[in-house]
Amino acid sequence: MDRLQVLDKGYVRLVGVMGSDLTIVNSARVSYDKQKAEMDSKDERLINFLIREGHTSPLRHASLQFEVYAPLMVARQWWKYVVGSDHTMDAWNESSRRYISEDEQFYIPAPTEWRSKPENSKQGSGETLKTAIGNKFTKALMQYVEEGEQLYNFALLNDIAPEQARLFLPAYGMYVRWYWTASLQSVLHFLDQRLGHDAQAEIQDYAIAVDAYTKAHFPAVHKAWQEHRK
Repeated sequence: MDRLQVLDKGYVRLVGVMGSDLTIVNSARVSYDKQKAEMDSKDERLINFLIREGHTSPLRHASLQFEVYAPLMVARQWWKYVVGSDHTMDAWNESSRRYISEDEQFYIPAPTEWRSKPENSKQGSGETLKTAIGNKFTKALMQYVEEGEQLYNFALLNDIAPEQARLFLPAYGMYVRWYWTASLQSVLHFLDQRLGHDAQAEIQDYAIAVDAYTKAHFPAVHKAWQEHRK
């Protein structure tokens, strides 16, 4: 998987992986000074036991590194898993318009993608709105983005510093790019919450991509996690 497309212009790309299912097994067995070179059914049962019983510290000895391109509203939801993490081994580096002036990209929901407010909750979404209503707001958002880009470029042409010129860009829908490196334990914690039915739809789409990479590289852990996840 070179990279997985998400939303209209976003993606998730796996940059690197440290460890495997066997890494988890050997990390757990180091207490007994034991190490194995290949996985077998006993090791799968050990992984199942560790996850079932919540003994997840061995999962911190494996990690995944992703490149993510997503709207800022998704990035800021994701960011809390770094600043609030107790799982260690998390790192985040994000592109900055203080230093670069690459072409702006914005997330524009299609007319069929606008959602209503939920009836009995202060957060989340309700039903999908009628296309006629969605079409109105897709056009309005496109106009808003175009005006912001024009002001941003006008500021740059008048020698305004990029770090200030970016104030004219509509923020929440603007795509940003970052690297996220996290322990396997932290990745599974992220997936626990962002694959949930009550997670915002846009970040759910990104979680599905992260989940696909995780399953591909840690199949035994992923299988046990799926079986025992809350």
